[in-house]
Amino acid sequence: MEILSRPPAPGCPKRMVFGPCGGVRTDGTCEMLPTPCVFDALTDLPDHSVDEAPSTPSFGPLLQPPGVEWPPMILTDLSTPPADASALRSTVRRLAPSCDAVLVGDHQDRVDFPPSTLARLIADAGAVPWVTLACRDRNRITLEQELRALALDRLATVLCVTGDGRAYDVRPDITQAFDLDGTRLAGLAASLGLRVAVAETPTAPPRALRPKRLVQKQQVGAQLGCLNHVPSVAHLTAFLEAARAAGLRMPVIASVVVFTDHRSAAALTALPGLTIAPERIEAVLTAADPVEAGMTAAVDEAVQLLQVPGVAGVNLSGLASAQSMLAAAEIQADIGHRIRTARGDRQ
Repeated sequence: MEILSRPPAPGCPKRMVFGPCGGVRTDGTCEMLPTPCVFDALTDLPDHSVDEAPSTPSFGPLLQPPGVEWPPMILTDLSTPPADASALRSTVRRLAPSCDAVLVGDHQDRVDFPPSTLARLIADAGAVPWVTLACRDRNRITLEQELRALALDRLATVLCVTGDGRAYDVRPDITQAFDLDGTRLAGLAASLGLRVAVAETPTAPPRALRPKRLVQKQQVGAQLGCLNHVPSVAHLTAFLEAARAAGLRMPVIASVVVFTDHRSAAALTALPGLTIAPERIEAVLTAADPVEAGMTAAVDEAVQLLQVPGVAGVNLSGLASAQSMLAAAEIQADIGHRIRTARGDRQ
């Protein structure tokens, strides 16, 4: 693919061609270096002359297995200890009846099973797998190996991301690869017939470029966009209107913040580029029953987001609870069931 060989933007520590990444801080600085993001001063994205990939209006990519709900209305984050197959299976079995698919991340501070193995474990436990594939810890050859393994099994949607950069004190002796960025990885995954989702952060600087950047990912073959948290439904609506004006046709999944205590709230607010309304955090954490307040707020947000044109589903995103893995899964499952009830869907 021609886009794989393009030179990165000068000065970008992630060696991105299709930037900016989602980790630009609110002041426009890079998450990896104490300097401005090299893309932040742009008034428009460079014209990379990307040819539009064939569209899939029926959401039926080549490798979609029969009986899979795609795109999912409810996508739930999977949070389990790394490389613990037993814990993964038990958590997946608890979540599966409450959602259409589960999403496993690609974390910067721990070593887990490869995405292709995670996909198999999740599927064997009875859920539809979504796996995140990041460019931080894998060179291009390893990325291609993972994509081919995922294409062989025909089990998972792959969420293609550039990946967060590791902090200076997180495995500082390990090289960060960044041979590709999320957009070029999405193009490579689409060329292999995979179901491809991509991420975008509407609230990260430079905000005016974010809608067009999502369209670029569509142009290389992405079939679904996953949007990070926004402060309000109005922010999401405005972003999608701008994206459609730029040529967006693929549906999106909107993130719903799920937290019920201080630690799970802090895990979300610590992520660069993400914005959560402070009054929402305060309302949950100061409630007489923070767990119930957090679940109610998540259900309310999900129902509102699902009414926005272009939103095909929601991602229940976050640690949910710091009490235990089981407590977090119970909260996520309860929220999923409540969303279905609120929408009038059969359980």
